Amino acid sequence: MRTRRIYWMVVIALVAFGVAVSAQDTPEKEIKHIPIKSTSPASGIEMYQTYCAVCHGKDGRGEGPAASALKVPPTDLTLLAQKNGGKYPSMKVVTTIRGEEPLPAHGSKDMPIWGKLFWSLSGGHEAQVQQRVSNLNSYIESLQKK
Repeated sequence: MRTRRIYWMVVIALVAFGVAVSAQDTPEKEIKHIPIKSTSPASGIEMYQTYCAVCHGKDGRGEGPAASALKVPPTDLTLLAQKNGGKYPSMKVVTTIRGEEPLPAHGSKDMPIWGKLFWSLSGGHEAQVQQRVSNLNSYIESLQKK
């Protein structure tokens, strides 16, 4: 009897140890940060594909290749109008892109504030920053579910 009890205690200890070790071996997903590429300020789709699709997905639904590594899931950009009573919230999107609208993922290491990056790409020319933000906003508006 005593031998059997010791046997089961050893088995339970080994199983617990195995579970603890396997939990530590699970790699944490990591977001690879790369330098920002320059795009045409005239092309909303090019900017979206270069800067946004990695998290929000090519179709805007929040299922980009980096989405699963984020602490806060990316917004489904196709539902912005639907969640705003059927009207696309253009000004809110603009202020979000520029970093003026606080969001859980915005401004963190996971989601950069694009307005600051657009400023650096535009050499400090506010008109070009506005063009970038406006064209990106127009493209995101085109993704809305009808």
